Amino acid sequence: MSIDERLRLITRNTAEIITVDELREKLEHQEKIKGYIGFEPSGLFHIGWLIWTQKVKDFIDAGIDMTILRATWHAWVNDKLGGDMNLIKLAADYTIEVIRQYGIDISKLHIIDADDLVKDKDYWALVLKVAKNASLARIKRALTIMGRKAEEAEIDASKLIYPAMQVADIFYLDLDIALGGTDQRKAHMLARDIAEKVGRKKVISIHTPLLVGLQGGQRMKAEGLEEDDIQAELKMSKSKPETAIFVTDTPEEVERKLMSAYCPKGVIEDNPVIQIVKYIIFNRFSSMKIERDIKYGGDIEFKSYEELEKAYIEGKIHPMDLKKATAKKLNEILDPIRKGLEKKSEFIELTQKILKSVTR
Repeated sequence: MSIDERLRLITRNTAEIITVDELREKLEHQEKIKGYIGFEPSGLFHIGWLIWTQKVKDFIDAGIDMTILRATWHAWVNDKLGGDMNLIKLAADYTIEVIRQYGIDISKLHIIDADDLVKDKDYWALVLKVAKNASLARIKRALTIMGRKAEEAEIDASKLIYPAMQVADIFYLDLDIALGGTDQRKAHMLARDIAEKVGRKKVISIHTPLLVGLQGGQRMKAEGLEEDDIQAELKMSKSKPETAIFVTDTPEEVERKLMSAYCPKGVIEDNPVIQIVKYIIFNRFSSMKIERDIKYGGDIEFKSYEELEKAYIEGKIHPMDLKKATAKKLNEILDPIRKGLEKKSEFIELTQKILKSVTR
């Protein structure tokens, strides 16, 4: 595979790369390139996570030596799943199983648990080095990576450890590339800014877009809120189940949720249905058929997302027709995942327990 082909795979469907020049230089001169993504086992797997899952596959296909970090200790610090470490670890197993059922060859990944890091005193030395080279204000601003606000550290000081741990993860694993959603930008930038001070290499940061919640909608105009913070507020979230589609949702639930999703005619910005088509459907399929009544011109098949987007903006596709087609294609992707999870009773019990807790 050529350098340009590898670069295309790595960079497609990304929101930001810091920097492309550094990435190209690595591809041209470094034989082994180490990348990673960490995930916090904090609940059910929603379809927004399929965006980074697909990027992991792209990285593997591009010859990147990929590590997935099960950030169990991070989830515990962040009070996820009631701070029950056994439940957190089961949720990590569940996430890895979803990734496998999606079609990723797990044997081509290094899968490690935060347990593997925290038992090493050298890891904690790195955490302290990161903390010593970052101001309290900088650490507080980075709390958005864990879905927290700066003032929450006033109640629980352990929250301040989280950003330092995430940066230490990057240094400890000796990475070339850090992959994450745009909501992880502040941790990645902190890692880049202090790398030289702690004697570590500057990691290339690759950020995927955040899938907007099903409510979509108008941009937040809160004064002083940065762009990545705005996106974090709008994103699909497992803590807001009414705004999310989970991989365990039944076909009927997927269709019901999509049919009531924000999808104004001709509008692309912050349109969750359009984003699902762009980042999920066309990542798995080379075409998408929109079924329409013959009086409206009959069925139309699009060979690329760009064709579909243009037609939607021009008003040639009705939102309801797009929603129905999206539900059909999305269910084709989710069906093998659902069936795989249904074979394991521990994941069925986990799903029921989490759903019960978020609907109270």
